[in-house]
Amino acid sequence: MNSQLKEFTAATARPLPIIILADTSGSMASEGKIDNLNQAIREMLDTFAETDDLRAEIHVAIITFGGTVGIHTDFMPASEAKSQWHEMLANGVTPMGEAMELAAKVIEDTNVITGRAYRPTVILVSDGEPTDSYKTGLNQLTKQGRAQKADRMALAIGADADIGMLQSFLGSAESKVFKVDDARRIKDFFRFVTMSVTARTRSANPNDIVKMADPFGLDQL
Repeated sequence: MNSQLKEFTAATARPLPIIILADTSGSMASEGKIDNLNQAIREMLDTFAETDDLRAEIHVAIITFGGTVGIHTDFMPASEAKSQWHEMLANGVTPMGEAMELAAKVIEDTNVITGRAYRPTVILVSDGEPTDSYKTGLNQLTKQGRAQKADRMALAIGADADIGMLQSFLGSAESKVFKVDDARRIKDFFRFVTMSVTARTRSANPNDIVKMADPFGLDQL
């Protein structure tokens, strides 16, 4: 795409927000989990950066929770996020509730995600249980304000992931938690996320959530 068309696309397209809540607790350092998660997100950003549509421009924020909670990647166009990407490190406990509160604040902040934006998608990835009191954050993210209208996806990594909590995050019996036991399959989940999001950019109405068959054979619980 030439520079003039890119400028026109950026000026007219509405943001399509993708917010990733990534577990970076100490347990993610084992069995190649954090390495595969880093690679999966990097590949997703590569694809998002090349996805251009006059209706929607993919924006991404990445929040990590491992010992502390922080914004690993500020909310920005995927092309910028790709150029600024750096690897996540795994350590500490699992303050998932605090991460949910931060995600809710990002979504509610109209200086960050403006009223022009399409419905956000929030993606939660974890291999364990919350080590903090998570219900306040869960309530803010799933039952209040603009955040409650977000589409949500969840990935459980390994046998120790809290499936019940992840299902509560999804908030609907029709939505299923994806599960992988082999860390190498984290990339399959993010390929599915990538397909789902890019399908929305091609939709006549990117606010519509496109229900897609999973071509990767991921387990759903």
